[in-house]
Amino acid sequence: MNLVSDANLLLPQVDDLIRIALAEDVGTGDRTTMATISADTTAEARVLAKSPLVLAGMPFFARVFAMVDPRVTVEQLVADGTFVEPITKVAAVRGPARSLLIGERVGLNIIQRLSGVATHTKRFVDAIEGTAARVVDTRKTTPGMRLMQKYAVRMGGGSNHRFGLDSGVLIKDNHIKACGGLTAAVERARAVCPHVLKIEVETGSMADVREAVSAKADVIMLDNMSTAMMAEAVALIRADPHPTVIEASGNLGLDRIREVAEVGVDVLSVGALTHSAISSDLSMKL
Repeated sequence: MNLVSDANLLLPQVDDLIRIALAEDVGTGDRTTMATISADTTAEARVLAKSPLVLAGMPFFARVFAMVDPRVTVEQLVADGTFVEPITKVAAVRGPARSLLIGERVGLNIIQRLSGVATHTKRFVDAIEGTAARVVDTRKTTPGMRLMQKYAVRMGGGSNHRFGLDSGVLIKDNHIKACGGLTAAVERARAVCPHVLKIEVETGSMADVREAVSAKADVIMLDNMSTAMMAEAVALIRADPHPTVIEASGNLGLDRIREVAEVGVDVLSVGALTHSAISSDLSMKL
């Protein structure tokens, strides 16, 4: 799935999530707004970045207001994926004042969270600049927000790993234990999967790596290994003629990610891009 394509962003599950978020926030009605603002009052609001950030999530922000009130218009002034300084005006929202106030919190929550993911991703991408490796996300996302968060990773310059369990074969340690061995797991997967679907295997030791190479896995994940062991594993995998993508995973903080990239892996999967990003600070002012 091309998560960056606008045609793929506003899927039914996105509307479902926004609907749930609005129901959670608004409940039976915004009592403050309905009591203080007349129905015929119109307004314009500015959306401001209050901290340095990479903007992400504006298609979803606009969708919130479309679902609150189709009369509301959102003019995006800064493209998603752009780094902005504090007090930058990133959007203008116009329409009935009641509707602007009702959608404000949910809309901001989404772009604050997604801009946080994009900003955090950019730090990792910048840290490995000049190497041949790519930073990718994982499935460690907030329930219901996976498409949004994976979109934000792309806006921060990162790439996406598989979207869900149905978009790739990743044989992990628990699969290997339940199946009875790494080679058996690869053989079973290859027997039933289409030839265009890559088979990835998680390894945690050099013995695992040797077995994965022998089994002709298409992608070999080096999981929670020391940098020295990863370097040894990369040399072993590259010595085999079978074209194999090498992925590093586990304990890949900003303090270590460059040294791992420099051992020659192709992909660095970082769960922290989504599960540990701090929301960025944005506000909406009438």
